[in-house]
Amino acid sequence: MNLVIVDTSCANLSSVKFAFERLGVNPVISADASVIRSADRVILPGVGTAKAAMRNLHQLGLVDTLRQLQQPVLGICLGMQLLTESSAEGNVDCLGVIPTRTKAMQQGLESAQFPLPHMGWNTVVASTDNPLLKGLDSSAYCYFVHSFAVATDAYTLATTQYGNTRFASMIGHGNFFGAQFHPERSGKVGATILKNFMELTDADSRT
Repeated sequence: MNLVIVDTSCANLSSVKFAFERLGVNPVISADASVIRSADRVILPGVGTAKAAMRNLHQLGLVDTLRQLQQPVLGICLGMQLLTESSAEGNVDCLGVIPTRTKAMQQGLESAQFPLPHMGWNTVVASTDNPLLKGLDSSAYCYFVHSFAVATDAYTLATTQYGNTRFASMIGHGNFFGAQFHPERSGKVGATILKNFMELTDADSRT
């Protein structure tokens, strides 16, 4: 299975690469459009701001390439937000392959009890029976670091509660999937999700 991790110039690529290597997969890190198009699976990671990440993708000439991918694609953290139509973080247009939007988390969370960014371990609760979530416990814990999020809607695969805010911690549309948390830093749960991603069939990525 040929897996490519997109080199967005704004992510900790090594930790994602090591997570797949622990599963017996040897990923290729690349910003070459032809390499990305020929992959069986594509990971879109990201750390930082949506505005900077989209600027990097435009400079690399990868925006149209990513939008046109037909194989399963998984966006991680900021990479998930880049799959949406737009982000309030810099008021920037994103890839638009999942018809939802990224917004700032509720500012009322900014307190001693629920500070922003939302950082640390929290539960991920499946809201569908999507194959990407196969084998997860009802209260799976994953590792988060973010201040922007996607509201729950028809494209939500899993949700997470932080204070009085429930947001989409996983989204999906066609062959595009996103995880707001870091599966590469989420132990056994994260490894299960990455394994499920590698095992998706064509039918799975068209539902």
